[in-house]
Amino acid sequence: MLLWTVVIPVKRLAVAKSRLADPARNRDLALAFAQDTVRAAATAAGVARVLVVTGDDEVARAVAGSGAVVRPDVLIGGLNAALRSAAAYAVATWGPHPVAAVPSDLPALSADQLEAALTAAVGSQRAFVADTDGGGTTLLSATDGALDAHYGPGSARAHARSGATSLDGDWPGLRRDVDTMEDLWSACALGVGQHTEALLARAVFI
Repeated sequence: MLLWTVVIPVKRLAVAKSRLADPARNRDLALAFAQDTVRAAATAAGVARVLVVTGDDEVARAVAGSGAVVRPDVLIGGLNAALRSAAAYAVATWGPHPVAAVPSDLPALSADQLEAALTAAVGSQRAFVADTDGGGTTLLSATDGALDAHYGPGSARAHARSGATSLDGDWPGLRRDVDTMEDLWSACALGVGQHTEALLARAVFI
């Protein structure tokens, strides 16, 4: 079995998830999403380690409890540069091996679904999974560890144009990233992780 590094970039909580509830609650939701995403990835068979890229100290402390390795965010170049840097660090540190990236806003992600997607990804040098709406990307993988990331508007199409193979498995939790409250209720219908569930149980979101 190939052993993967899964890279999860996490924004600073102060600027995360501005389209969700109100500013006082957005940071809590963003942190809960990240913790659940990290936990799912860390417990997936075939994942050797989770590498979280963040410039937020609170995030770093929270995910370290799940065994994640934390790297500081890059100062310039945005998300794509951060992912390239993290992937290069993983290969330099642990030798040649496959690397995948997932966003931090997948509260309905399950370890089984991620394992299945990574197993499917082994058949292609580079592969991706499109989000529920079809335009974004919720998993990008490279069996040689060289993530050629093209995140931004229409990233699924951009990754396809760059030569990555689109994976079409039935992985609803992996595809359901959360940007709006409608997305969150959709994720809840699938079943969210313990941190998101606990937060929603004790708070009222409108």
